[in-house]
Amino acid sequence: MDLKPSESLKIDTFSMRIGDIEGVDLDRLHALSLSVGWPHRAEDWQFLRQSGQGFVALDEIGRVLGSAMWFAHGASFATVGMVITSPRLQTLGAGQWLMKRVFDRVAGRDLRLNATRAARRLYLSLDFQPEKTVYQCQGIARLEATGSQADMRDVRTLDPRDIPAVIALDAAGFGVRRAALIERLFEHSVGYGLFKDGRLNAFALCRPFGRGHVVGPVVAESDADAVAVVRRHVADHSGSFLRIDTHMDHGEFATFLSHSGMPIFDTVLTMSMGKRLSDFAVGGATGPMTYALASQTLG
Repeated sequence: MDLKPSESLKIDTFSMRIGDIEGVDLDRLHALSLSVGWPHRAEDWQFLRQSGQGFVALDEIGRVLGSAMWFAHGASFATVGMVITSPRLQTLGAGQWLMKRVFDRVAGRDLRLNATRAARRLYLSLDFQPEKTVYQCQGIARLEATGSQADMRDVRTLDPRDIPAVIALDAAGFGVRRAALIERLFEHSVGYGLFKDGRLNAFALCRPFGRGHVVGPVVAESDADAVAVVRRHVADHSGSFLRIDTHMDHGEFATFLSHSGMPIFDTVLTMSMGKRLSDFAVGGATGPMTYALASQTLG
C-alpha cells in the first residue's frame, strides 16, 4: 500500500489542503463535529488539542472539511481519533488522505482506535484489525442502591498526591504508561479511589464532556471494585446526563450501569494496527482491567 502523503487532494470540483489543527478556531472544529452528530463541545476540542496533535482538511476558502488526531504515549504506541470528514466527502477519499498524513507522523508505533460503523470499512482498508466492541452507555444517572460499608469506608476522593498511584494502576490496566494524559485528566476531573491496606485498587475519573459528564478512565481489579468507585460519580450526578464507554457487556459492572440509568446507546469497534496490546482484559482475568475508556478518542 502506498502511504506516501500528499499536500493536497482534488475532491469533486475543488481541492483540499492540509493544515495544523492548532491553527484552527475552536468554533470551526465544533461545527465540524456537529455536522456528523458528535457531542463534542468547543472545550472538549481544546482538551484534545492540548493532549495530542492533528491535521485538518481545508478547502480553497479555508473551511474545515475534515480532521484527524493522534495521541502518542512513549515512542512505540499511539491512539488515533477525531477522524472526521464532512458528510459529502466521506465516500470521496478524504478520510484515507487524512489517515495517510497521520501514518507519516506515527510511523513505527503500534496504533489503536475506536471505529464507528461508518468508518470501519476505511480502517479495514488501511489494515487495522478488529478487537473488541465498545459499549457507549449513557442517560440520566440515578442511584438505586448504596454500596457496602466496606466500599463506602475505603473509597475516597483522589488528590494530586495520588497521581503516581493512578498512573501506575492505569498502565497496568491499559497496557501502556500514559502519565502526561492522566496528569492532564486530573486537572479537569473529579476522581474517586478504592484503597485496601493503603494501596490503590481501583479508580474512576469524571469530567465535563458533551451533554453532561463522562466517567473514565476506570481501572479496577474486579467488577465490585469498579462499581464501588463509579457509584460515587453516579451519586454526584444523579438526575443529570452521564456517559461511560466500556468493553464490558455482562457481569456486575454492566448490570450496574444499566440500573444506574446508563443503558447501551451505541457501539463502536476497537481496532489495532501492529502489536495487539493486552490493555483490555477479558472477564475472569487476574490483575487490573480497564473497565471504562478515558473516551472513545483517547482509549
